Amino acid sequence: MGQSAGNGQDPGREVPALKGLRVLVVEDESLVAMLIEDVLADLGCALAGMASRVEDAMDKVATLEFDAVILDVNLDGADTYPVADALTERSIPFIFATGYGAGGIPQSFRNVPVLGKPFEQGDLERALRAALV
Repeated sequence: MGQSAGNGQDPGREVPALKGLRVLVVEDESLVAMLIEDVLADLGCALAGMASRVEDAMDKVATLEFDAVILDVNLDGADTYPVADALTERSIPFIFATGYGAGGIPQSFRNVPVLGKPFEQGDLERALRAALV
């Protein structure tokens, strides 16, 4: 049956703590953004900010303090790879959120965890932890 629903820790691997993690959410669908906000609160994370457009996300990346980012791949028809580039330059961990799967992610970002939409709390938690290691 595998691991239980407990802490899911592998004895040989340190699991990053999520409590107090400041997360920037970049998402243009308001219902998905609210769901992410609720899940983050359940995980003990703090919402550092929200952005629904690429320009707003770039501004927040440059001005806000945060520890990680949940980055929707597509914001109202505009891809968010410039935001991903800025995060990579600053060595800030992030995950891509997409309903299209990992196949469309450019090769340069293949190491970034992908959160498939729709998702459950455990999916978001695993993706965040993967980004932090």
